[in-house]
Parts: sequence; structure tokens; C-alpha cells
Amino acid sequence: MILGMSTATFTFLHVLISLVGIGTGLAVMYGFLRGYRMDSLTAVFLVTTALTSITGFGFPFTQLLPSHKVGIISLVLLAVAIPARYVFHLAGSWRLAYVVTAAMALYLNCFVLVVQLFMKVPALKALAPTQKEPPFLVAQLVVLALFIGLTILAAKRFRVGSAQPA
Repeated sequence: MILGMSTATFTFLHVLISLVGIGTGLAVMYGFLRGYRMDSLTAVFLVTTALTSITGFGFPFTQLLPSHKVGIISLVLLAVAIPARYVFHLAGSWRLAYVVTAAMALYLNCFVLVVQLFMKVPALKALAPTQKEPPFLVAQLVVLALFIGLTILAAKRFRVGSAQPA
């Protein structure tokens, strides 16, 4: 039992929150690229991304795992992104700080998604049973390259003065 739920229910909730975070995060990234603020989706993205990391610590563990380290990094990124967006209203360098940290938090969720897909999908697990094989590494490098490119474009295209609510 975790927080009064079965482990299966808690896991389902954690995965659901993660997928909502990824989906809304991709929409927010699209907004960055198109110059839209995406106010409602941004709030959902930031909350669910934080909840993804927080709920990750709810699973039983006896030592700090790589997933916990990713969660800690994500929470640190969100500790910059959230005030940049809601306290400093994207003024000055806070715009760039917001875009970069929000994009990095989304990347970390996608990184974990790829890890989970290679652990849980039989065809992918067969290709990379230890996650040290080339298919896994190539998949992660493609995701990383994609996010580096998208983050650079987003940082150039998302301007507060011209950003419109969507």
C-alpha cells in the first residue's frame, strides 16, 4: 500500500500523471515554437511534471536510484521554471530561463519514457535487454538531439511581447 492505494493503483496514477505531463509539455513546446503562451496547458504541464517527480519518490526504495536523481534534477529545473513564469512573468532573462528549464524538464520526462518503453515493451526489451545496447542508445541520442534543437528554436522564437494566449 502506498498512500492508501495498492501499488498497482499508485503506479497507474503515476504513469497517468506522467503521460499528461508529457502530452501537455509537447503542446507547450509547440506553443514556444509558434509564439503562443498556452496559459492553461502550461499550468497543467508544470503541475503534472512536478507531480511526476514527487510521486516517483512514493514507491518503496532502500537506496537512491537513477530515477530519483532524474526526479531531483527535474524538481530543481521546475524550481526555476515556475517562478520564472509566475513570479517574474518572463521578464528579461527569465523568459530564456523559463523556456530552457521547462524544455529540460520535458526532456527528462521523455528520457524516462524511453527507458520505460525499453523495459516494458517486449519487442524493445528484446532489442536492448540491459539498456546498454545500440538501439537504446540511439533512441536516447535521437530524443536528446531533438530536444536540443527544439529548445534552441523555442528560445529564439518565444518572445513575451509577441506571445499570444492560446
